[in-house]
Amino acid sequence: MPIPPKATFAARPTLSAFALNTLVASYLLALCNATFWGHLFRIFDGRTVTALVFAGAVWALMLLVISVLAVRRAQKPVLIAMLLTAGVTSYYVDVLGVVIDREMIQNAVTTTFAESKHLVTLHFVGHVVLYGLLPSAIVLWVRIRRDSIRRAVAGYGLVTAVSAGLVVGLLFTDLKAYSTVLRADKELMGAVQPLAPLSGALRYAKMMLKSTQIVVQPTAQDAAKGPFVAKVGKPVLLVIVAGETGRAANWSLGGYGRETNPELVQRDITYFPNVTSCGTATATSLPCMFSPLTRAEYSYEGGLSHENLVDVLAHAGFQVEWWDNNTGHKNVADRVASRVMTAADGAEFCQPECIDGVFLKALRQKAATITEDTVIVLHQIGSHGPSYWLRYPADRELFAPACQTPELTDCTTEEIVNAYDNTIAYTDWFLAQVIDLLDAQDRVVPAMYYVSDHGESLGEGGLYLHGTPYFMAPEYQTHVPMVIWMSERFRASLAVDPECMKTAAGNPASHDNMFSTVLGMLDVTTKAKDDALDLAGACRQVTTG
Repeated sequence: MPIPPKATFAARPTLSAFALNTLVASYLLALCNATFWGHLFRIFDGRTVTALVFAGAVWALMLLVISVLAVRRAQKPVLIAMLLTAGVTSYYVDVLGVVIDREMIQNAVTTTFAESKHLVTLHFVGHVVLYGLLPSAIVLWVRIRRDSIRRAVAGYGLVTAVSAGLVVGLLFTDLKAYSTVLRADKELMGAVQPLAPLSGALRYAKMMLKSTQIVVQPTAQDAAKGPFVAKVGKPVLLVIVAGETGRAANWSLGGYGRETNPELVQRDITYFPNVTSCGTATATSLPCMFSPLTRAEYSYEGGLSHENLVDVLAHAGFQVEWWDNNTGHKNVADRVASRVMTAADGAEFCQPECIDGVFLKALRQKAATITEDTVIVLHQIGSHGPSYWLRYPADRELFAPACQTPELTDCTTEEIVNAYDNTIAYTDWFLAQVIDLLDAQDRVVPAMYYVSDHGESLGEGGLYLHGTPYFMAPEYQTHVPMVIWMSERFRASLAVDPECMKTAAGNPASHDNMFSTVLGMLDVTTKAKDDALDLAGACRQVTTG
């Protein structure tokens, strides 16, 4: 009697290489690109056929890229890499409204685990499993019918040629309309997953490759202390606070309806309400704001190839230190002393992540011991999201209920804004503490310069967090707060007219002003300083006679 065969699972399906590539391209465009489809039908409102023809061209482009890369033994690894990439990036694009371009790739590469872990949530993991891991498992499961090398080469040439022809042919059906959209609505192609992040990664790799050949050019080696700072009888101490994710829209000093600046409003500060940032992410804004280059001139390579503000201050004879409570100095402090704040600097402020109060003990000790003119940069964690509730102590929660999860879409708009406003109020308290401890130290002549690196979106227009390409970024991400405080003895010693400063504060300003304004505040003379961008030097009271 014959033995019955053992029960088996259904036979694995067998597909040609072309069929598998086609199915993956179709899946990626159809199911991993909700934001792309939303932009597409908004842009081509009422022109459904025109929109679908454009989508066909994008599908052909997707197939072309896959066909070029997914060849023979590399086919499954390439397809899985694209599926996993789309599974990850589509979450941030479709759920949080983030744009994955070169700058965002740079920001991701230079971030820390402590910062990035808040972006890995249960919703994120579920999304990646559903849209990335499961289809990848299916790709692994299916068999691929391999043709002979000769037939495979012929098929490779035919598929790539036809795909490229489809891209061009479909666009030429209405070239005027499509070319206009491609020029004017860059967010459309910037939303295509995984092509946009792959393009961004390639551009980032190219940028990094070029940067390996960079030789840093000296900047302002002629920098020297001017006559005012040179005759001050005590050490001058300037604290530069590089803010993080502070948007001006939520500062009551600038007219926000809530009292988010109850401390600073009681100090003799100058608030600049019309300041714009150099970028929308730390990796760009931080080095740019310290650079002698303006936003129009700045590039990653340009920033690396020039010494920056901290170098120039060192050339002028200041002791310069960088203290970090964020993701690092992004090469700004490569040539000066730097340190990372830890629980050893203030355990009460690190539970477990350190909030900005961790700077205060070390700053108080430093102010009490310096013997020479000094500049200290404090790089805040500030209002960095999405875990806003971790950026301030629980007993300083002024606005409730506050969102207490990184899953921002699980919170109401009110809860998100409450949590964010609490971070602004804590920054307000922190800056007031810095001012008070500096002012109380009679042995120094102190001042403080604060400006945020970029702003933040809190759900407006479906956008969260920051990093949107500058050309399409909302004002919430580019309009930032700036504060200058000068003690009475600083103003007197360096002859800066406070009323002139308050008048200057009413004019538009930007990160472009920082390099020259800090040099102007400290009376540093150099040909590298642009007097037109110096907000402080123009207010120096020079007497004659």
